[in-house]
Amino acid sequence: MPKNKDITLTNLKLEPYQIILRPIVTEKGYHRAEHQNTYYFEVHQLANKAQIKDAVEFLFDVKVLNVRTQHRKGKTVYFRRKNRKGKRRDWKKAIVKLHSESKINYF
Repeated sequence: MPKNKDITLTNLKLEPYQIILRPIVTEKGYHRAEHQNTYYFEVHQLANKAQIKDAVEFLFDVKVLNVRTQHRKGKTVYFRRKNRKGKRRDWKKAIVKLHSESKINYF
């Protein structure tokens, strides 16, 4: 059995609405959307760059130039009254650069 459990699940067929979980709307992200036409999304952990590109193009009807991804580790959280600590879940972030003629409106 492979050490990395994700290797066995890479041929999983995901629908576009399963790949793009939510947009990440922050001040930095809004600035980059306005000036660099770059958008941030939380995506499924098993999705690759090609699947993310296809999903964004399908869901938002835009032309994607580039996709970059980051695996974000969940932070450690301390519970005050229970005197123990836990951990938030790990997640994957996609940074999607669009063609200059394309835009995504969040609001």
